[in-house]
Amino acid sequence: MKLDTLIGEPWADYGLVDSGNGKKLERYGRFRFIRPEPQALWAPATDDWRAAGEFVPGSDEEGGGRWIHHEQTPREGWPLRWNEVSFTAQTTPFRHLAFFPDMAPVWGWMRERLEGAESPECMNLFGYTGVGTLALSAAGARMVHVDASKKSVEAARGNAVLSGMADAPIRWIVDDAVKFVAREVRRGRRYDGILLDPPKYGRGPDGEIWRLEEDLPDLIADCRQLIDENSRFLFLTVYAVRMSALAIGEMLRQAFADLPGTVEAGELGVREEARGLTLPTAIWARWSR
Repeated sequence: MKLDTLIGEPWADYGLVDSGNGKKLERYGRFRFIRPEPQALWAPATDDWRAAGEFVPGSDEEGGGRWIHHEQTPREGWPLRWNEVSFTAQTTPFRHLAFFPDMAPVWGWMRERLEGAESPECMNLFGYTGVGTLALSAAGARMVHVDASKKSVEAARGNAVLSGMADAPIRWIVDDAVKFVAREVRRGRRYDGILLDPPKYGRGPDGEIWRLEEDLPDLIADCRQLIDENSRFLFLTVYAVRMSALAIGEMLRQAFADLPGTVEAGELGVREEARGLTLPTAIWARWSR
């Protein structure tokens, strides 16, 4: 299987300014932040890393850590924009800023796949704060947005209001992704496109446990039942570094072997502004027709 790289380019409200020595310097609108980045194995382009804040990771392998703020930033966040979509950025206890900027090329690719489709229906599983959902909705899709966190779904609905899309055809679902997809299969539903961005570990609203390596194959198998020969895509991103793009690509190839179309896999990365190098961030696999 041929591997490819999807590279996120800088845009007006986001850019990877510099990277190196296990960290990255990014701009989010008018603020700059420093975050850990184990894949930045090289030296940075410059020592001038002035920033509004830095996330200092915990000492254990399971994550944790805290933000150290050098400048005051709005406690309730500040608005950013990607194409037609407006959303709120803010520092979170999970080291990110309430969205994943490296997903921008994925949003663009999915929108291209939907061109020419009449009122396509798509689903965003583990949809978080909804930027991907709104990117597809702005392109004319009827959306189902699923996340186990009520707080995340509320943030996504807030981003819809911020984008002027409060009345867009989006179903906001607080539910365990595995259970919801299984019910959709029993209902005989179908989708034109599915986006999955699962965490390595998570809990559902009723205490359900999600473990990526154990639960992903069965979830993909159920998602396959929601896709048919007229569907446009399924896109999977994985941030667990112990997994391989080749492995998840083969999983999708087998799951979609009975459908026409193409299965591809590769890495996700972000273009650094200082030197133009690519910082890898995740792996992905996709089926498309």
